[in-house]
Amino acid sequence: MAKTNPFSFLQQVRSEASKVTWPSRRETLITTGMVLVMVLVFSLFFLFADTMIRWGLGLILGAR
Repeated sequence: MAKTNPFSFLQQVRSEASKVTWPSRRETLITTGMVLVMVLVFSLFFLFADTMIRWGLGLILGAR
């Protein structure tokens, strides 16, 4: 395997970093909002699922 000297490596890193396309502020806000909505939806789903499992086990085991 060929070794790359540090200067060449830094040039390659800089070249690759310049190819990165950063999201706009609007895209970042929309994506953040979508993530927060999905966190809320899944939190409610797991709260409901946990409640139903607890209720079902309570019926089966006779504990309340």
